[in-house]
Amino acid sequence: MEALLAAAVGLVNHLTPGHDGVSPLQPPTGRACSSVCAQVLVSQGRHPDVTEAQGAELASYAVLLRGVFAATAAGAVGDAARQVNDLLERTGARPRLDLAADGWGLHFHGPDDGLVVGWSAGIAAALALCLGSDLAGVLGICSADPCDRVFVDGSRNGTRRFCSTRCQNRVKAAAHRRRP
Repeated sequence: MEALLAAAVGLVNHLTPGHDGVSPLQPPTGRACSSVCAQVLVSQGRHPDVTEAQGAELASYAVLLRGVFAATAAGAVGDAARQVNDLLERTGARPRLDLAADGWGLHFHGPDDGLVVGWSAGIAAALALCLGSDLAGVLGICSADPCDRVFVDGSRNGTRRFCSTRCQNRVKAAAHRRRP
């Protein structure tokens, strides 16, 4: 589940427009988009080949994923759950036990198990498992204005507010400068 949530964060942060706290971001297109997708989707030592068409599909999916993070960060878990249910329906996610080198593992596949549907179904299932458990509060959006990048809070106390150390340091430095 951690790898799938990390993939969701990577797709949203690299393939959706917004701001990283320092500069505006425009998502890559064409070969650059497929290259970013290939880097984000590295899993268990596998490096997928992502075509431009698959990259474009994943970029469209990333926009939908951003909505789940935004709803959860706003405390609208019901809205996030509806969006995840739509993603599960769209991808046809279904559980399956697959044998790997380290034993049997639960994976979620789509009806065609291609790269886009397979990853999308797995990510939708990971988000569903997250929202349907006590992990519902771990999906967030950076609190450093104007940054809007997303994160998964894996801290022990569940108080993460920033997407990166860079944003955290930027906010702390600004607060320090404002002190008398």
